[in-house]
Amino acid sequence: MSSSASSTNPPDPRQRRAILITVCIALMAVIASVSGLNVAQPDMAVAFDASQPTILWIINSYTLSLAALLLPLGAVGDRWGRKPVLLAGLVVFGVAGAVAALAPSAGIMLAARVLSGVGAAMIMPVTLAVITSTFPAEERGRAIGVWTGVAGGGGILGMFLSAALVDVANWRWLFLLPVALVLVALVMTVRTVPDSREDSKHSFDTVGALTSVVAVVGLIFVLQEGPERGWTAPVTLLSLLTGVLAAVAFVGWELRSPAPLLDVRLFRERGLASGSVALLAVFGVQAGIFVVLFPFLQAVLGWSGLSATLALMPMAVLMMLTSGLAPRLAERAGSRATMALGILLGGTGLALMAALVSVGDGYFSVLPGMLAMGIGMGLTMTPATEAITGALPRERQGVASALNDVTREFGTALGVALLGALLSAGYRGAIDGRLAAVPVPEGVADTAREGIANAVEAADKAGGPHAQALIRAAQESFVDGWQRAMWAGVAVMALLFVYVLVRGPRRPASNRSGSGSGSSSEPAKVSAKQ
Repeated sequence: MSSSASSTNPPDPRQRRAILITVCIALMAVIASVSGLNVAQPDMAVAFDASQPTILWIINSYTLSLAALLLPLGAVGDRWGRKPVLLAGLVVFGVAGAVAALAPSAGIMLAARVLSGVGAAMIMPVTLAVITSTFPAEERGRAIGVWTGVAGGGGILGMFLSAALVDVANWRWLFLLPVALVLVALVMTVRTVPDSREDSKHSFDTVGALTSVVAVVGLIFVLQEGPERGWTAPVTLLSLLTGVLAAVAFVGWELRSPAPLLDVRLFRERGLASGSVALLAVFGVQAGIFVVLFPFLQAVLGWSGLSATLALMPMAVLMMLTSGLAPRLAERAGSRATMALGILLGGTGLALMAALVSVGDGYFSVLPGMLAMGIGMGLTMTPATEAITGALPRERQGVASALNDVTREFGTALGVALLGALLSAGYRGAIDGRLAAVPVPEGVADTAREGIANAVEAADKAGGPHAQALIRAAQESFVDGWQRAMWAGVAVMALLFVYVLVRGPRRPASNRSGSGSGSSSEPAKVSAKQ
């Protein structure tokens, strides 16, 4: 297979900068939409007269359709051309965002969010594939670092801007930012992004695409719905069985296919395996931390949604800065050492948040750990991403980028489910003993056992002299659950640290010879048609 071209002239430095800005704007639109609606759950429930499960489905449907279609649509971008697929994805995403902003009912909103996920699945893998196929080896790592910084910190920035819009305007204005970014990205894509594609003599791997979709939907559904429906509920177990069987079928088919969607044998390589495991764990821990941090800042410290999101910005800024610096460090010290240092700092940050957190000391008891986490994640994500893209040949960069994105989505869902469950279990285990010392009606106590937000609301409604004691008991119990979740994260990072030391990539992907996207210092051949 090879990349088709009508011109072999690579983009000049000025055009490469414009390409990087363009794909990062497109990526930012996708990332901001992942988390933006979280801040508008109460407003949507009132506007649509919808239940909490319906609102969660509206939010989760976007992630579900995005994750399910990443691999197939990444491969489509490789075959049909990355520029036309990016343009089509931007149009689909923009139209879906406009429909969501005007949606008169929960049903139309749900359909719009699914369609947004389809558009996002066309955009996200292509943005990274454009970088890896057009940038020369000596610049590729730094460009990936910028992309990684946007992918990692963009969600926090999107939540902050979304919270600001909800506070000063209306929740429907949440779609203004992604649609505006899409319009800018559309114009810039037409003007600056070159086209590149794969020439293949084999037909598209339809069976692999279908089995991958079923596997991802089944497994992501389990992680999203397990905490709500129960891990042993029939629908949860059925989804788990379907996902596992589809995943086994996918692997079996890919091993026999002459032109597999994803050559699973490549996971024997250090780069692909260690990069995937690192991203899975790091994004899982990051997502789990957000599940813990938001209720701490809002229910324990009493901050607004906007203030709570603003409090995360120092971690996001450091993450984005160090993502850009990581390639330079990897060039000098090696990818394995850079990833290991980032994992060590991330684990240290979790340990600091577990050891120092307290109700009385507030935000500054968790800030040092947040800062260490931001630096550590930035140092880990960029070499891990480059290890994945460097393991697949340049003509398969859409699939490589999609694999990178699927790993992130699985990690996020896994982290939210597991660390969220540990937090809830720790809270419930701690509050019973404290409630025994607070003389409140049994109904109020039962409500308080459901979660810290429920406890605060119950105390406010009940009033009386023991309301503050109930809130204090809930806050201290939350800290106990927080510590359990943080120490679990430390354990994950410790295992990841050992694994990367033993099996991590030795050099940056762009410096390796003979494989993947780093096999040549020349960028991929691209079409001159702009």
